[in-house]
Amino acid sequence: MNKFLKYFYISIFLFFSFLFGAFFYLINHDWVDFQHELAAKNDNPSVVLDDKNEVLFSFKLDKRDPVSYDKLPKVLISAFVAAEDWNFFTHSGLAYKSMLRSLLVNIHKFRIVQGASTITQQVAKLLFLSQERTFIRKIKDIFLSFQLERQFTKEQILELYLNNVYFGRGIYGVAAASQRMWGKEVKDISLSEAATLAATAKSALIYSPLNSIQKSIKRRNLVLNNMLKLNFITDQEYKQAINTKVFINDKEPGDPVLLYIKEWIRNWAESVWGKDVLYKAGYKIKTTINLEKQKIATDIFRKKIKDIRGRLDEKLNGGMISIEAESGKIKVLIGGFDFNESQFNRVLQAKRQIGSAFKPFLYASAIKAGMDMDDVLVDEAIEMEVGGTLWRPKNWNSEFAGEMTLLKALTLSNNIIAIKLLLKLGYEHVIKWAKNFQINTELKPYPSLALGTAELTVKDLATSFNVFANNGYFVNSYFIENVRDVWGKVIWKVKNKKINVLDSITNSKMINALSYRIERAKDMLNYNKWIDAQAIGKTGSTNDATSTWFIGSTPELTTCVYIGRDDNSSVGKNVFASSTVFPIWLDFNINLNFEKKFFYYNPDLKEININWNTGEKVYYNDGNDIVKILK
Repeated sequence: MNKFLKYFYISIFLFFSFLFGAFFYLINHDWVDFQHELAAKNDNPSVVLDDKNEVLFSFKLDKRDPVSYDKLPKVLISAFVAAEDWNFFTHSGLAYKSMLRSLLVNIHKFRIVQGASTITQQVAKLLFLSQERTFIRKIKDIFLSFQLERQFTKEQILELYLNNVYFGRGIYGVAAASQRMWGKEVKDISLSEAATLAATAKSALIYSPLNSIQKSIKRRNLVLNNMLKLNFITDQEYKQAINTKVFINDKEPGDPVLLYIKEWIRNWAESVWGKDVLYKAGYKIKTTINLEKQKIATDIFRKKIKDIRGRLDEKLNGGMISIEAESGKIKVLIGGFDFNESQFNRVLQAKRQIGSAFKPFLYASAIKAGMDMDDVLVDEAIEMEVGGTLWRPKNWNSEFAGEMTLLKALTLSNNIIAIKLLLKLGYEHVIKWAKNFQINTELKPYPSLALGTAELTVKDLATSFNVFANNGYFVNSYFIENVRDVWGKVIWKVKNKKINVLDSITNSKMINALSYRIERAKDMLNYNKWIDAQAIGKTGSTNDATSTWFIGSTPELTTCVYIGRDDNSSVGKNVFASSTVFPIWLDFNINLNFEKKFFYYNPDLKEININWNTGEKVYYNDGNDIVKILK
């Protein structure tokens, strides 16, 4: 037994001696050539292409030529040491007390939840390790830190760190950050600005002044307090710096409208592959955006919004999208007036009540229930109890016109007829058919549903309305076609679905009915030039005037325009789609040349003349009340 214990203890001693020897050997020999590793690193930006394979923009790292240590201002060095590593100039690469405290926390949690990184360790992570949080990576981190301390001086390590630390939005290094935020060389930054950069390095997503001024100031002041504790600055300098307001140049370089697309792609790509891949892997991201159409739309949209702001409210904003009818490919996407003014994407993010733009879906459900465009309902004063309150709906002009056909009611966007039609058909039937159009928002079974209380994004409304332009078929709208790696291999490809929503007879009747809105506008506006194809469309205004919409299609494109306020408050009294969004839609379509001129009509249907008040069939076309429908 004693002999066994003797060999056991000898084995234990030899094992730990081997581990200690291996550890001592690794940390005291240059088993990694960092000079070679640094020289081999290469940044290969990803590019985004339009539908003609022309470059829209690229995701380049915002980096400047490295700044040597002797050119870095002392105040900047002090700020980063105070923010990240108080004992940087005296430790051997690791902070042992902090590591022990973090180790105990991580063991308790059975995972890496807390770090204890010195600046040396951060250099190892920034340049040579992945961003995963594992015990194995932490061990690599420790060994690499010892190696860095062996091969580089403290000044060289700090120089590497400050030239490679990430500040968000593709900005790497203090030189790039200084130029991006304040338009100045790093040697010219102030104490407050140096502390702001050091504050951002903790977490660019949270503390960058490009993302949150308030959080940046709070973290900056903490850094300044640390600098005071370490006697890097005087009490007077501290007080002056914390009372300095943070002013930044927050304008993102690039087209102020294309930046909405760039930001969406950046968020999407980083969520799929991570930040480093997007900026370094050389991917080619093929989009469906047509640059020519995008430029035409942008010029018209921005010009009209400027005019509308001048007439109504400087805070008004909007969005616009144009979808290829047959495929669902997004050809135009305008998320707002100016990305640098507001990064909120009103096409993809803003869910707003669509108002009267819901009525085409209501009327399509009526045809599916066996009704037709020559059916007659009465426009009259009505009242009903809704939720214990008496509700008296009205039309936009507060007038009632008596008998009218469904065709006239849809064309004039009559509210009373829409409510009566909803009640006649039943909530369940109408909601079912709205869902068939892939309107997947909450649809509440109240009479106001007929007036468009459903909330949709611009993209979703355009995609659902596109069913009419696409002969009754729903297709998803999208603007990323595929992604190829640096060798040309497709690593991501869009998957689209096609759903038959309406039969061609119902769809043909709806196309015919929705064309009258455009025809009336053509007669009233008397333009010298008009749209180079058939067109259909519908305005959308809410009773409380929070949103104005126009959604319309040619056989090739479905285009939706929205204007409103980002806080969803009223845009003002007597503000109508006809004088705001419709001119944008119209001017855009007038400036295009269409190859496909006509919608498909089912050949089994015949045109007949009716009086659009009484629905009576007539055998002549005389006067404004006589229209053609398909039967």
